[in-house]
Amino acid sequence: MKRLIAALMLTATPVMALDLSAMTPDEKAAFGQAVRDYLMENPEVLIESINVLEERRAVEEAQNDQTLVAANEADLFEDGHSWVGGNPDGDLTMVAFIDYRCGVCRRFNDEIHDVAEKDGNIRLILKEFPILGQDSDNSARFAVAVQQIAGDETYIKAHDALMVLRGPATLEALKELAGDLGLDGDQIINAMNTEEVSAVLRSNRQLAERMRIMGTPTFVIGDELLRGVPQAGLTATVEEIRKNRG
Repeated sequence: MKRLIAALMLTATPVMALDLSAMTPDEKAAFGQAVRDYLMENPEVLIESINVLEERRAVEEAQNDQTLVAANEADLFEDGHSWVGGNPDGDLTMVAFIDYRCGVCRRFNDEIHDVAEKDGNIRLILKEFPILGQDSDNSARFAVAVQQIAGDETYIKAHDALMVLRGPATLEALKELAGDLGLDGDQIINAMNTEEVSAVLRSNRQLAERMRIMGTPTFVIGDELLRGVPQAGLTATVEEIRKNRG
């Protein structure tokens, strides 16, 4: 019986010969007890089974995420409103969904820039995805308004300044920041709640919802969706993705 159970635990194919419904109550009880005894004596079998299941789930999730990237390719890479930096003609595109009040986003902002700069062939796209309250929303609206009024070069300065802004992102603080950037603070503040700005954030949010993105930072690198900063680091991850692409 134990040899049979071991075979059942380790095989990856359905077992057709075993019909539990054909067993008597005593046979079922004996079988259940034998299974329990086997697992108690060989707990590594259960651990191996769980590991195999987790590996299969990870593969399925990665495949599902690649499908999501492919289905939303135009909105990810060519939406017409997101800031594009790095090498606009690069052979690999990296999209970052960020929240200006997200501590991890703040810590990795410099690394994102560094990876794109050192690689030299990455097309970098930033998408505001404010999910952490009013300060997040104010900051995102400020950044988008700056881009729409002052252009991409000033936008990235505003982006980096927001990543290190201390204290609440109040309208007063943002107006002062606009002045530091050489902009008309009142003009930027007044633009923050326009439909043009709201449309960008709404588009980003809808894209995130379609892709089941619930946190920041989230990256799309090539056709890979990375939910959070990869443990190996961005540089190593980019290298691995390039290698896998051949």
